[in-house]
Amino acid sequence: MRLRARPPLQVVAATAALSLCLSAPVHASESVKVGLAIPPTVTDGSVQAIAEELGFFKQEDLDVAYVVLPGAGALLPQLLQKTITVALPLPETLLSAHKAAEPPLPVAYFYNAGPRNTLELAVRADSGIRSLADLKGKRIGVGALTWGTIPQTRALMRSVGLEPGRDVSIVAAGVLGAGFHALREDRVQALNFNSSWIDIMEDQGIPARRLDYPPVFRRMVVNGFLAHRSTLDQHPALLERFGRAWTKALAVCDLNPKACIEAFWRKNPSVAPQADRDKALDSSVRLLRRWIEPVMRDEAGAARVPGAFDLTIISAYVYEMHRYGEFATADLPLDAYFSNALVPGFARFDRAALEAQARALK
Repeated sequence: MRLRARPPLQVVAATAALSLCLSAPVHASESVKVGLAIPPTVTDGSVQAIAEELGFFKQEDLDVAYVVLPGAGALLPQLLQKTITVALPLPETLLSAHKAAEPPLPVAYFYNAGPRNTLELAVRADSGIRSLADLKGKRIGVGALTWGTIPQTRALMRSVGLEPGRDVSIVAAGVLGAGFHALREDRVQALNFNSSWIDIMEDQGIPARRLDYPPVFRRMVVNGFLAHRSTLDQHPALLERFGRAWTKALAVCDLNPKACIEAFWRKNPSVAPQADRDKALDSSVRLLRRWIEPVMRDEAGAARVPGAFDLTIISAYVYEMHRYGEFATADLPLDAYFSNALVPGFARFDRAALEAQARALK
């Protein structure tokens, strides 16, 4: 009987290695569900779109999906139940929910996505209203009565001696076009929207006047990425990778806003212009630049540290919100609710290579 020759040991080793490679599980991306309080527009929506188109989340082994919930008030319960991974609410929703002498809720902001307040109280340019105090007897429109902006609006009114519900009304006017129409028809005399929405309104032919905010309100964080404390403690790398991808997308949009807007239109063809594309692009570039400027740079024009919180600014705001009856205490556990622990990792990438990539985009 002829014996079959044994294969060389090198062949056996190579075959075994190949078998192991073929049988090893493919590394799956981690899912991240992000809850939003309002629908994305050409500003934040462009950042989302370019992050997806350039594969920034995939490079971090993340599969990111967005869901829009009815206002910031709906985000915190979903996060506490862990039906979403990350939320993007205004801080007032969380801070006003904290009860004095009780432990902090098990959530924390890990990325400062809006380092300066971009909320505005805007009236029609032909209105006689020129200051917050002039809103006495008027109606202020918000998107919905679940919005996290409302505590701040009430405090602003009290700061000029107006009591909400008695001297001034806060009413639901609907988002974007519905709110614009309510202002045009004088069903509301002011809108409490973010600056980008007021810019969009003006582009649609309704000139506006923005009312001045007290400095402590204007400097406050407008929103940030919020996670369950267990995610921050047990899966910090996931949140760091998310923040790094977002930081890269912001940097691209800061350098090449046109490319980001085009990406937004490709992702959302229903909002892409059907005519006068160049005019629409120029207008959208203005919107995006105005929105991203306070995110990327401070009032003096110096570059911000991506994602970092300034607790001194937040503490001053908390004091004012307590003073005007919106927070139960001024002694809030801000160290528990705002974390800078992951900040160093958000900028851990080759910025020169990213800038070259951004400038090369068409």
